[in-house]
Amino acid sequence: MSLQYVGLKEINGPLVVLDKVQGVSFDEIVEIRLDSGETRTGRIVEIEGERAVIQVFEGTEGLSLKNTKTRLTGHTMQIPLSPQILGRIFSGAGRPIDNLGEIHATEFADVNGKPINPVSRVYPRNYIQTGISSIDCLATLIRGQKLPIFSGSGMSHNKLAVQIVKQAKIGDGEDFCIVFAAMGVQNDVADYFKRSFEEAGVMSNVVMYLNLASDPIVERIMTPRCALTAAEFLAYELGKHVLVIMTDMTSYCEAVREFSSSKGEIPARKGFPGYLYSDLASLYERAGIIKGKNASVTQIPILTMPNDDITHPVPDLTGYITEGQIVLDRGLDNQGIFPPVSVLPSLSRLMKDGIGAEYTREDHSAVSNQLFACYAQVQDARSLASVIGEEELSDTDKKVLVFGREFEKRFLNQGEDGGRTIDETLDLAWELLSILPRQALDRIDNKLVDQYYRPEVFEAFNKENG
Repeated sequence: MSLQYVGLKEINGPLVVLDKVQGVSFDEIVEIRLDSGETRTGRIVEIEGERAVIQVFEGTEGLSLKNTKTRLTGHTMQIPLSPQILGRIFSGAGRPIDNLGEIHATEFADVNGKPINPVSRVYPRNYIQTGISSIDCLATLIRGQKLPIFSGSGMSHNKLAVQIVKQAKIGDGEDFCIVFAAMGVQNDVADYFKRSFEEAGVMSNVVMYLNLASDPIVERIMTPRCALTAAEFLAYELGKHVLVIMTDMTSYCEAVREFSSSKGEIPARKGFPGYLYSDLASLYERAGIIKGKNASVTQIPILTMPNDDITHPVPDLTGYITEGQIVLDRGLDNQGIFPPVSVLPSLSRLMKDGIGAEYTREDHSAVSNQLFACYAQVQDARSLASVIGEEELSDTDKKVLVFGREFEKRFLNQGEDGGRTIDETLDLAWELLSILPRQALDRIDNKLVDQYYRPEVFEAFNKENG
């Protein structure tokens, strides 16, 4: 039996207060009916004895303290799910916004998800090919992993997200799809996402959840939860490998901060609530593989670092929870290099067990280590050249600088439609490493050097550069 209460005790921003309420549950969904007959949705976010605080999704404008009717539904927020959600676009609260009608649900699922028993988790192995060399070779995305992208305001992370959606793939014969969640984006950015997916012909394999900057912050808080609930349904009920891309997690965290402030909670670092770590963990830990299921949920959360500060609470806490990070570099972005992946601070902690002869190629791990080592030498040589001048460098350092320029121009810089297979990526890596003398490749076994090193490339660059 559902109960209905008439009148409100208090209205404060997006929150309303009911008094003398019994039998209410935390996170329970309520229906709020205005004098005009309009119905809004809210959820219980705080309970103190018989006092309940309700967060109203559509905002509190027009609510009356006397005549507003509130009905308790007796359940938490649920979204309709069925195989039909593929190719559809939903609001941040899970309502269809593509004018294609309602979803004929085969089930309704709680957006908070079900925690995965650690005992039933399978260690992530095998990789997802993004078609982006700097990621596939140097910070490989593994199925079941959570690998965030750290970007900055105004950088090309939206283009990178679109490129990953267009190019991502796994092995032949395996079901693969993408759930895309955008939080707090402008209308033009939302249109860019939709238009890009449709023009690339991948929309039929994508589920989109869009929360605009003009939408309520309450909806923004629910957007990643709706997206992950859909991903879990596609993976564990329909047997698909699902990649979830969520942008921008900083907008989500700022919505959590604003909501926490409206409740009068004591703030922690930079005004964020003290529970931000556990809140983010409740999202990120929904990635993984379950024993006995030929399916996986992989996450790429994208976040912008305020003032490019990697110690800001959002990237800082995200780095603690996730298994590595891909960092975008503003200097490379300003040079027109796309994607502007900063190689040295980027890493994937799970890639060592998902690459190699069984998954990618036998030389992958060694090539990755050698590229990291050589690019670190490039930075040292550039620092030295800035002090004494490039002409005064040794022959070895000059070759290292040539390698660095070619590496950024040809390996990192792919353009928006430059997808590469893993074999193409590794072959290009060997071509670039062959700019250096053979003895400089000290991170690779001699057998692999014999097989892949290209002396003709070394000779050609030697002639060209004196």
